[in-house]
Amino acid sequence: MNRIFIVADDHPLFRGALKEILGSLPGEHRVVEAADFDGAATALAAHPDADLMLLDLNMPGADGFAGLALMRAEHAGVPIAIVSGSADAKLIRRALDLGASGYIPKSSGFDEIRDAIAALLAGDVYLPAHVDLEVEADPEVAQLIERMRSLTPQQTRVLTMLGRGLLNKQIAYELGISEATIKAHVSAVLQKLGVDSRTQAVIRLAKLDPGKDPGAAR
Repeated sequence: MNRIFIVADDHPLFRGALKEILGSLPGEHRVVEAADFDGAATALAAHPDADLMLLDLNMPGADGFAGLALMRAEHAGVPIAIVSGSADAKLIRRALDLGASGYIPKSSGFDEIRDAIAALLAGDVYLPAHVDLEVEADPEVAQLIERMRSLTPQQTRVLTMLGRGLLNKQIAYELGISEATIKAHVSAVLQKLGVDSRTQAVIRLAKLDPGKDPGAAR
């Protein structure tokens, strides 16, 4: 079986470790690497039939959980597992709620990561051992996640760009569509999120990622 894996992480040594683990799996495979969020998105677009993506949400250019939501919206058929330095149950819960197929702490050993990947390839959801996933404690975040699920892929793209501080004109240029169409998308996004302004949308989006400054444009 010739599988395609996408490994998206900005640390070359950790990408190398993941490649070694993937290489220990039976069968033939190809590993596509990405060192930033744009590269990860490009790799996923180029390989929509990939068997698995291993994604670090803290890469340069990453949009955190909003970036995950965008990838899930655009490529629903590709399993995406978060590989993170944090094993916070709250973050794991949010990743799963936004469509991740698994969550692998970077502190995991070789065999544990290998077993996690095997479980994901078998169609299972993988979680670290001894993690108690409680219901989302923040009702505002829980509501935001539920509302984000109603967004179309294009609306999700627009929302992530709003989160990066882009103006309508800039978003229109990036997406290659008219500014009037972007205005319509923004209006639809605000309505679906239940907010009255772009600023409120950005502030709510930032709540997904603890420690993120909603006023910082990247």
